[in-house]
Amino acid sequence: MFRRLSSTVTIKPTPSKAHLHGFLPSSLFPTGYLLTGVHAGVKKTTALDVGVILSTSDRPTSAAACFTRNAFKAAPVLVSDEILAANGGRARGIVVNSGCANAVTGQQGLKDAWAMVRATDGLLPSHSDKLEHETLVMSTGVIGQHLPISRILDGISSKAPTSLGADFAAWERAAKAFMTTDTFPKLRARKFTIGRVEYHMAGMDKGAGMIHPDMGPASTSFAPKSLHATLLGCILTDAPVSPRSLQSALTYAVERSFNSISVDGDMSTNDTIIVLANGAAAGKEVKEIDEETDKESYEIFKTELTGFAADLAKLVVRDGEGATKFVTVTVKFKMFLIYATCWGRILAATGSVPLAPLPNTSTPAVIEPTTVSVTFIPSDGSTPLPVLVNGEPEIVDEVRAKAILSEEEFGIEVRLGMGDKEATYWTCDFSYEYVKINGDYRS
Repeated sequence: MFRRLSSTVTIKPTPSKAHLHGFLPSSLFPTGYLLTGVHAGVKKTTALDVGVILSTSDRPTSAAACFTRNAFKAAPVLVSDEILAANGGRARGIVVNSGCANAVTGQQGLKDAWAMVRATDGLLPSHSDKLEHETLVMSTGVIGQHLPISRILDGISSKAPTSLGADFAAWERAAKAFMTTDTFPKLRARKFTIGRVEYHMAGMDKGAGMIHPDMGPASTSFAPKSLHATLLGCILTDAPVSPRSLQSALTYAVERSFNSISVDGDMSTNDTIIVLANGAAAGKEVKEIDEETDKESYEIFKTELTGFAADLAKLVVRDGEGATKFVTVTVKFKMFLIYATCWGRILAATGSVPLAPLPNTSTPAVIEPTTVSVTFIPSDGSTPLPVLVNGEPEIVDEVRAKAILSEEEFGIEVRLGMGDKEATYWTCDFSYEYVKINGDYRS
């Protein structure tokens, strides 16, 4: 299939990622939110390390979340999960710190997470439906160390109120407060329409290493019992969505976005994705979107959320620690999505496919080698290059194959027989820079 190519290894510099971050007009951001990021002293540098997000809508704010399935769930994961369960999918605030994960920190870690919740609750405007605790908490950074909680609480209560805003600068400050080894703040925003009403969606996430999706739903009774995605991030919208349907839409979205990425196959103790929907762009007469009572509107919202989540997820792969490649793996097969995704993981060198019986059947998911085809997909739109067709190797133009794989971005399509199912997986390469970053980073 291929002759041996030169074994000479050349260490390439990591490509600049400055083009992945830029100004976003305020008209794209959802209404009814105030946010900021401040330096509280968690990090040894002067970088922003505490972010605060507040919903100021007069309508109830729905919340949905996905949490890590790691056995050593960090304190903020446990606290946020408990709050969502107690509130039935309602929350109005998010607080995040970077630089210390508050993971493997025992009872003191739980006390510190609750203290962050109470401090942020104190910043929320009064509301007719006020609950005891309305803030969800996230932390990222070094594992096994206690938070400098007094400095964090001062940052929340004293510093954050002076810089809360709703313009691009405020959103950017909040996004920067999420960052650890990230090389740029990951921030996106868009408009969308349901019926005759224009809504907005904006979000931020962080992640460059310790990225491998495997999360479970919040402990709310309406949460679907299926896999979720990974990372630390939040998505905010001013559309009115019921808690049940927000969780359902998030489940669908992350299985096709965050749940389909990997940088290094390393699952974190803190992985969390939170979505808030405050309904601020809708009039009081507009009912919450619900999959049972307004399926058409729900499907539109679900599609928008899925596409937006995919945009955020791909930013994480593009910013993979030391990454020089962005690889899109597409798997096509007559199987359930979860199995197609697992084959994507195989090609990303991060997992294995469960060849157990398919859900609700006794039929095993058998792969026939004679039906497998593999094709390299150039990023410039030129003709794809088949390397394996129905189990038989092709005579490959090695020069062209090397050229495709030398690009910063390319795709790999895998066909496992004839079928109508498809899953896409995004991953990156390892480089010398990855080793250097992790050798220098304390965790």
